[in-house]
Amino acid sequence: MSDYDLYELPNGIRVLHKQVVHTKIAHLGFLLDIGSRDEKPAQQGLAHFWEHMAFKGTEKRKSFHILNRLETVGGELNAYTTKEKICFYASLLSTHFERAFELLTDLTFNSVFPEKEIEKERGVILEEMSMYQDAPEDAIIDDFDDVVFAKHALGHNILGTRESVSSFQQADFRQFLKENVRTDRLVFSTVSNLPFSEVKRLADKYLAPLPAQLGARPRTSFSGYQRVNQLERKPITQAHCLIGGPAYAIEDPRRIPFFLLNNLLGGPGMNSRLNLAVREKYGLVYTIDSTYSPYTDTGLFGIYFGTEKKQVNRTVSLVQKELKRLREQALGTAQLHTTKEQLMGQMAMAEESNGGMMQLLAKSTLDLGRVESINEIFDRIRAITSSELLEMANEVLTDDNLSVLQYVPE
Repeated sequence: MSDYDLYELPNGIRVLHKQVVHTKIAHLGFLLDIGSRDEKPAQQGLAHFWEHMAFKGTEKRKSFHILNRLETVGGELNAYTTKEKICFYASLLSTHFERAFELLTDLTFNSVFPEKEIEKERGVILEEMSMYQDAPEDAIIDDFDDVVFAKHALGHNILGTRESVSSFQQADFRQFLKENVRTDRLVFSTVSNLPFSEVKRLADKYLAPLPAQLGARPRTSFSGYQRVNQLERKPITQAHCLIGGPAYAIEDPRRIPFFLLNNLLGGPGMNSRLNLAVREKYGLVYTIDSTYSPYTDTGLFGIYFGTEKKQVNRTVSLVQKELKRLREQALGTAQLHTTKEQLMGQMAMAEESNGGMMQLLAKSTLDLGRVESINEIFDRIRAITSSELLEMANEVLTDDNLSVLQYVPE
């Protein structure tokens, strides 16, 4: 991608900026290469808890001042935690860009984790856990991670456990940051109408003084997958099912082709094979889709649906039939072309979001060491062959590779 600027500070922090001259809104944030998979067993949920606590006080601000700083100028401040990333980000009028830059730097690097705030936020997170437990369509996704990745950290719930969350103290947060924050493994990304010279000036002002935190922080790779077929009875009215297994890692050359295969099978289009075969033809589900999440050393593929208890076996059979089609029938020339055009169209529309572009710049830089241009990705998509998709289907979408987790009404 040639239309963005990159600036690396002496402490290792990389600053990425894309100028969009016609917008009045600035999107900016820190993406850190830290997630729930980097937690030790006793730290489960600590990364997510830190994300919450970053808003609860810094060396010069109390919680109220953090939350009020951007809201008073109509801005938004937010954060999220995944298996491998933590992000603190903001969106607001670009005239207030420096206000957001300084605030994000403060809460990312200067949080003090007040004990009183820890106690209050502990209750908030425990309520968040209860909310997910009351939503089986969400809970089954978290539980399925544990089914596939077993005792590995990738299988741990991002929220942690009630026991671990109830035990964290101020020292635990400080120790986690000391063990995991690396200035050369975090990125500050921005999309706005400002010239890069202004972003660079502010980076020198706010980020350059930060001390370098370098050194290796290895991750334990996942291995030893074993297929599982698990059924759990729950106090629910609808049955929920997840079928899936390990897939390709971020740097695997098959990542983009597998995205195409997944999009054909159960992507967001209403013409996905699963939606046509299960919802449109038989009306058995409201939602059925497939997802693919690549990680540093592995990936996760999954198919989710919810249906009446008496229709579970029939729905599973229809899903297996579609998987078998992908394993045995290569796509024809016309269908392959249509499938590629659909994915490229979806990606082009996603790139229209400046907020999404800010995230893409940061994530691609951390994961791949560079930013993949949309034209580069399109060239890779156009080069995909039917035999390539057939080979991947016979590697990932096989009965031997796919685990099953079912929630059924008691």
